[in-house]
Formats: sequence, C-alpha cells, structure tokens
Amino acid sequence: MVVALAAMGAASLAPAAETQGQPAKPPEKPKWAKVVPKTPEGFKLVTDTIATYGTNRVEISVYVPQRDGSYPCILDIHGGGWQARQVESDKPMMERLAERGFVTALVAYRLSSMAPYPAALHDCKAAVRHLRANARRYKIDPKRIGVMGGSAGGHLSGLLAMTSGKREFEGPGPNPTYPSDVRACIVMAATQDLEAANREKTSTNAVVFFGASCTEKPGVYREASPIAHVRAGVPPVLFIEGEKDSAKIGRPEMQEKLRSLGIETAVHTLPGAPHPFWMSQPWLDQTVDLAAEFFKRHLGEPAIRP
Repeated sequence: MVVALAAMGAASLAPAAETQGQPAKPPEKPKWAKVVPKTPEGFKLVTDTIATYGTNRVEISVYVPQRDGSYPCILDIHGGGWQARQVESDKPMMERLAERGFVTALVAYRLSSMAPYPAALHDCKAAVRHLRANARRYKIDPKRIGVMGGSAGGHLSGLLAMTSGKREFEGPGPNPTYPSDVRACIVMAATQDLEAANREKTSTNAVVFFGASCTEKPGVYREASPIAHVRAGVPPVLFIEGEKDSAKIGRPEMQEKLRSLGIETAVHTLPGAPHPFWMSQPWLDQTVDLAAEFFKRHLGEPAIRP
C-alpha cells in the first residue's frame, strides 16, 4: 500500500508528456475537497460526559456498531493548537475507520483557554479509562485500544502513548482503577520535542498552553515532549506527515530512540499534502488506509457475533 501511495504521488507530480511539439503543461495541483461528518450506516454516535470541571465539560463521542461483537478501539485526539475545538473536522476520518472494523471515539479535552497543561493530557488519559470502564456498552475489547491525533492532537497522542504506565501523568480524573495504556499510536504532523522547538522563540499557542515561555519553564516543555519518555515497553508509533507541511522537530530523533529499543516505528509522507491533510480529500482516504493497516496489525480484527 505504501508503495502504491508513493507511485500514485510520483505519478501526480511527474511532468506531462509533450504532445505534437507543444510544451508540457505544468502538473495540476491537488485540489482540496472538504469532507463533512455523516454517521455511517450500521453505527450509532453516542456522546457522553467524562468529567465536569466548573463550567467545562470533557466529552467523548463514540461510534458504536449496531452489530454485536468485541471490537478494537481507536481514540482520536483533535488538533487546533490546543486552543480550538476541531472534533467535527476529525469525525470523517473516524467514521471511515469505524467502517474498517473499529469502534472509534473522539475526545473533547479542555482547551488551553479553559485550563493549562497538563489538563489536556489528563483528559485524554481519562478518555481511555472511560472507554475501558464502559467497554461492554461501547462493544470494545478493553485490551485492544490505540490512539491517534494530528497537530496538537498528534503531540497529545504521542505523549499519552509514551507515558503509558507512568502513574504520575494520570491526573485526578474519573475511573482511576482502569489503565490508560494504549497498544499502538499514530502521530500526524506534530512536533515531538517541544523544548527544542520553542527554545529560541516560544509560539503564542505554547505560551498559553503551558502558561509560560520555554525560557521561563524549560522543564515543563521537556516533560511535555513525547521524545523525553521513550523507553522499553512503549507502543509502536506510526508517523504520518504532509509533503507541504513544515518539518516536525523531534520526530527523526524520537524514531532513532524507538528503533534502538526494538520498537516498531515508520514515517509516511503524503505527496502534495498540506497541514492538516487528514481533514480533506484526497489525503483523508490515504490517511485512513495507512491507519487501518497499522491498527489492524497491532489491535487485530473485530470478533463479530452473529
């Protein structure tokens, strides 16, 4: 499939052949095609409240199959610079993955305007615990849960996965007796070393998220960097990036650390893809193909009961 994607991308970027002595036309640029959410047939969309903090609610939306069975689950963590709510934009991706045989879920964590780091991470871990606590109702196999996210959600998905098993990162959320570990992780278009990325000039989004610049609180930026928590036993990580996006600081170094420990990792760069590629076609379907293959290898197929 990766070869096919590469071939397709190469073909789309190759110059057109000259015909009848005329100069070749420049290749057409890929066109954006926005996709709107639509609950797939055979699924019910359930939205539940995980926790309430003052006037802020942490919610989870789950695509539950109407057919009985025990399904692997994928939790999506949306992007938006930690400060914008983008659940709706990620729904088309999770709807298509649901059709591939997964229970899929999206968490609406507290944004940086509601509470600073580590609130968002605590909410994402609470979402995994919530899925396990309600596994029977959602038809989830609690032993087979993965996570994915893009941009700010990619940072949080990487951090959630790399801190699996570290109790100090769980936070005070509900269902504390359930683990928040995940078996596989996809990071899309996200920096993995926040200290290195913000050392020279801290972005405004990061200052709001962390409540300070990197110069003021370098230890917090280091703690919040997924690369800082790579160790034996963390789950495999697939990175998906767009060719037209900026370089993601810390991703190559994080992969080196993972490989040195024998932990599976790979990176796929989608030809012509911008940031955020997973929200529009043609890159949405390419992302779903890669994600479905990766998660089926690490989470397995659903056990459907007639």
